[in-house]
Amino acid sequence: MKPKWPAITWASCNDQSGDGPRVLGINPWIYDFAAYNLWSRPAGLLAGLHMLRASGARVALMDCLDQTWSDITWPKAHDTGKGHYPKTLVPKPAVLSAVPRRYGRYGHEPDVVREALRQLSPPPDLILVTTVMTYWYPGAAQAVAMVRELWPHVPVVLGGIYASLCPVHAQGLGADLVLGGRFEDPAVWKRLWEMLGRVAPDLPAGTGLELALDLYAAPNFSIILGSRGCPFRCDYCASHSLYPGFRQARAQALIASVRAEYERGVRDFAFYDDALLVSPETWLWPLLDWLKGKGVRLHTPNAMHVRYLTPEICGRLKRAGAQTVRLGLETGDFEHRMDAKLSREQWEAGMAALREAGFGPGQIGAYILFGLPDQDMAAVERTIAMARAWSVRPELAYFTPIPSSPLFKRACEVSAYPLQSEPLCQNNSVWPCVDGGYSLQQVRCWHELLRHP
Repeated sequence: MKPKWPAITWASCNDQSGDGPRVLGINPWIYDFAAYNLWSRPAGLLAGLHMLRASGARVALMDCLDQTWSDITWPKAHDTGKGHYPKTLVPKPAVLSAVPRRYGRYGHEPDVVREALRQLSPPPDLILVTTVMTYWYPGAAQAVAMVRELWPHVPVVLGGIYASLCPVHAQGLGADLVLGGRFEDPAVWKRLWEMLGRVAPDLPAGTGLELALDLYAAPNFSIILGSRGCPFRCDYCASHSLYPGFRQARAQALIASVRAEYERGVRDFAFYDDALLVSPETWLWPLLDWLKGKGVRLHTPNAMHVRYLTPEICGRLKRAGAQTVRLGLETGDFEHRMDAKLSREQWEAGMAALREAGFGPGQIGAYILFGLPDQDMAAVERTIAMARAWSVRPELAYFTPIPSSPLFKRACEVSAYPLQSEPLCQNNSVWPCVDGGYSLQQVRCWHELLRHP
């Protein structure tokens, strides 16, 4: 099979001769019961490829979850760019055999990917395979096996969230190096260039916050990464383990990146920040000012902190084109939260600010944590009712037991699944910490509750 335009090709910086080492990045397939493209891009991989290219490497990207070729059959996307992935049913892993749902591979057919990589010429000098959810590692394993078949002597690096949180397990996937840190860590940067047979150059400016978004030839959406890390340390989250501290982008560099995507015709942008509204004067204010009047649609799939929703912030977001507002409510039991991010007064003030700015009920959704260890299900129902009372769409955020998060130990204690030894069991779709396990009837009841008061 030979897909049509565009091909997977090597890209270098405009001011370079193109004779640098070649680094191929791969965003692998998803293996899961369900998956949806909520403006998804492999931000960490794109940041690494940008850094390498800015330092003299030539880079290429194979995203198994992006349509890429105009003649490949793909589910029709929503007008804003989000949408379904192609799904191919595959046998369930034995450890999940009792789950009454259909398991599948999401993304391109492997033959399409293999042929696209085979046509990449000359071959890569280094291959980076990224990972996201810990329980999606079968896709990374398949990608490693495929490139080993195509280029047996090319070193392979496995990085991303799974590689960072489950490094011992990740050693079994066959990569030459499991990258448990970040590209900008001096030791990691040095090691990557050693694998290329080169002396590591100085780290480029904007390290870790500028993305090689142009590697997508014809995108119908793009992403904005204005910061990394999060100042909060919630019990159910591993953000601090993945990126200690909190760092923000340079406003001018970020605006230049967004301008480049805008000039390519992109009108839908998703914020990827874990703490979007913290210190907004650093980069968010200048960016929102630049976006005013340009007809873009902005989306916040990662959820915003409600405590920061002042009339000024909501007004600026609205004027810049914010359309999809997602909030981190988590629970309406404000007296017994696992974090200190939100009080009832802050919730009510945030809702008032959104309404004053002109955001309608159809634009606002709130994530509600479900499936936590020892969770009071009646409290979940009360939280759903509270969100509805404010004309906010309740969206269940199924709890994922994340290694290194403070709640992971308790999750292992209450779960009937071997969470510690088998990342597949960390899948939030199986409700691994709900007493009695997974029930399809329960799922239907909960979704019915979300649809109808």
